[in-house]
Amino acid sequence: MAQVLEFKLPDLGEGLTEAEIVRWLVEVGDVVAIDQPVVEVETAKAMVEVPCPYGGVVTARFGEEGTELPVGAPLLTVAVGSSDSGSGPVSAMGSGAAGSGPAEAESSGNVLVGYGTGAPAARRRRVRPEPVSARPTTPEPVPVRSATPEPAAAAEEVRAEEVRGPVAVVSPLVRKLARQHDVDLRQVTGSGRDGLILRADVEATIRAVTERTAVAAAPATVTAPLAGAPRAALGAAGERIPLRGVRGAVADKLSRSRHEIPDATCWVDADATELMAARAAMNGAGGPSAGPKVSVLALLARICTAALAKFPELNSTVDPAAREIVRLRDIHLGFAAQTERGLVVPVVRDAQSRNVESIGAEIARLTESARTGTLTPAELTGGTFTLNNYGVFGVDGSTPIINHPEAAMLGVGRIVPKPWVHGGELAVRQVVQLSLTFDHRVCDGGTAGGFLRYVADCVEQPAVLLRTV
Repeated sequence: MAQVLEFKLPDLGEGLTEAEIVRWLVEVGDVVAIDQPVVEVETAKAMVEVPCPYGGVVTARFGEEGTELPVGAPLLTVAVGSSDSGSGPVSAMGSGAAGSGPAEAESSGNVLVGYGTGAPAARRRRVRPEPVSARPTTPEPVPVRSATPEPAAAAEEVRAEEVRGPVAVVSPLVRKLARQHDVDLRQVTGSGRDGLILRADVEATIRAVTERTAVAAAPATVTAPLAGAPRAALGAAGERIPLRGVRGAVADKLSRSRHEIPDATCWVDADATELMAARAAMNGAGGPSAGPKVSVLALLARICTAALAKFPELNSTVDPAAREIVRLRDIHLGFAAQTERGLVVPVVRDAQSRNVESIGAEIARLTESARTGTLTPAELTGGTFTLNNYGVFGVDGSTPIINHPEAAMLGVGRIVPKPWVHGGELAVRQVVQLSLTFDHRVCDGGTAGGFLRYVADCVEQPAVLLRTV
């Protein structure tokens, strides 16, 4: 008889203690290989696939799609080992030889989320030896079947895919939103590149369906909730959105920042005309074939690394238990990026050893990964200082909330033409507002003001940066 092993949600690392099931990749009764991804989960950091360290037959799953599970909770059970017919232990898609060892050997032993398990990649297509209804649904030992799919089941699966046809959707969150509201993605026209269906397309379809339903219902009167109404009444009249996933993680981190960090903010307007001219010169120096263009964000990031080298107090963190300020040697520069999943902060590691081109290339890579939801937990954690370019939203200023447990964040507004006194005369210049929020425990206003003034000087006169490198 086969031995039934329980696979639990592994330790996600970086302080992550829970994950939401987005999509199951296997059904009860499927034959899985060692290290085959079995479920797609969303943590507060990223969307990742969890590989199973056992090879065998799935006998039970725990949790429906949309369920949030804590680390250590059972995910599924797998029947591994020799079958009644003595056909040998189940291995990676039947690749093991008969009598290759006990069930305990049929495991890679490594299930770190987002990093694979170290074994060769397994086939991803589901294999159904027989209909799911014929399989037991409780985690009891069952005879292990062959990993070879029945021809009829395989043909039926292929025909079903042909009937459904391809749907241009990349994000699992878009698919989940469609399932929650019973939206047929085949009837949705995508507004993205090559017909890609975006979240906005699904939300527009949901609104259209809701409006048609409301018109059909044609209520005679609508009673609005009164001020001070009980929570139950307000809940019935409005929408409740759970604070979980990325939004929940952001809420927890920002609340903790405001609760623990005595922050202060200072700001200054700077003439960015020379910085924009330097960027244009750098991008035009090599001609059309010079490679990727240097972004304003990359220039500001390089300025930040130089400023942090002069004012290391702001590249630190506070250990409240030991009542110590921990100054950090390396600069891991985070930058805020708005995505469909919400606000994320990818981290450019070892930014102090990179030039503008290297920083720009890494920012571009991380930004693309953020948009596609493929950032790993390691790429979203470990930052020591954050750069927040909220000018892309068309605003001039803000008071950033520090990304706990860091000590400071630099905010950058939009760069716009404004009247400015230049060379003793009034002129129209490209002006930007810079704001610095800092932890008052790590330094006083003199240090924070010196840091911000140095950043503004580099923006106004990029040659200042050359004198410090």
